[in-house]
Amino acid sequence: MAYKFALLGFCILSSLAASPAWAITDADIMNFALNLECLEATYYSTAVNGYGLNATSLGGGPQGVGGGKASLSPDLIKIATEVANDEIDHVGDLRAQLGAAAVPCPAIDIGSSFEAIANKALGITGFYPYNSDINFLLGAFLFEDVGVTAFYGAVPQITQKDNLQLLAGILPVEAYHAAILRTLLYNRGLEIVQPYNIRVFDFVQALSNLRGKVGNGKDQGIVTPPAGGQSTQYPFANLIPQDGKGIVFQRTPDEVLAIVYGGNSTQPGGFYPKGMTGIINGTLSSA
Repeated sequence: MAYKFALLGFCILSSLAASPAWAITDADIMNFALNLECLEATYYSTAVNGYGLNATSLGGGPQGVGGGKASLSPDLIKIATEVANDEIDHVGDLRAQLGAAAVPCPAIDIGSSFEAIANKALGITGFYPYNSDINFLLGAFLFEDVGVTAFYGAVPQITQKDNLQLLAGILPVEAYHAAILRTLLYNRGLEIVQPYNIRVFDFVQALSNLRGKVGNGKDQGIVTPPAGGQSTQYPFANLIPQDGKGIVFQRTPDEVLAIVYGGNSTQPGGFYPKGMTGIINGTLSSA
C-alpha cells in the first residue's frame, strides 16, 4: 500500500508506516517549524530575561528542566537579546499565520538535555549552557544549524504562497544566527572549555560529529580538521556548512527529530522530553 505523506521525501516518520495514509498540509509543516522556534525562543529568552515564552500570547509550554538567566558578558548579552527577540517574533509570526491551527509549544528541556548531549559527544558531565559565554555559544550551536537545515527541508514542500513567503523569510534570519554563532566560536577556537580541558574547536567538532551520526552525516564543524588527527591550530575555517557545491544541507523531519530528541527520532527526549506537538512528532500520539 502506498503512503503519500508528502512530496520529495518530506514525510512522517517510519513509525507511522503501518497507519492509514493522510496528506501532510502546510499547517503540519509550519507547526513542525513552530516547535523548533519554541525551543530557540525559550533558550534565548530564558538566558537574557530569566523566563521563557508567555503561555497566553505565544503558546509557551512548560519549561522542563533548566531556567534562570545566563551568566554572560555585556557584549554577548546584547547579541543574545537581539537573537531572542527574533526568535520570539518567529513564534508569534507562525502562530499568527496558523491561527486556530497552531499547536501549543511543547515541554522544553534547557537544562539536563545539554548535559546528556555533551556526555554522549565528549564523555563529560555537568555541562550547562548558561554558566559562561563559551557554554552558551556551544549550547546554541547544537540547534541553530539544525533549524536552518530543517527550514530548507520544509520550504519546498509548502503549497500556499503566503505560507511559503513566511518560512522563506524566517530561513535567512536563522542562517544569520547560525553564522554569527559559528564565527564567534571560531574566533575563540583555541580557548579551553573549562573544567574539561577541551579546546572550543574540538568541543564543537565533537558536537557536530554526534549530530552527523544521528542525522545521516549532514553536519560540519567550524573547521576542517587536519588529516591524521589534531594539530596545534586548525588552518582552515569552515564557517559555512554546505554540501561542497555551495548549498546548505537539507534535513528531513526524522533527521531533525533524531537530533533534537537525543538520538532516536521516534522516542521523545532531549530538548523535547514529552515530544513535539503536532502531527510531525515521531509518534502517533498527536496524529
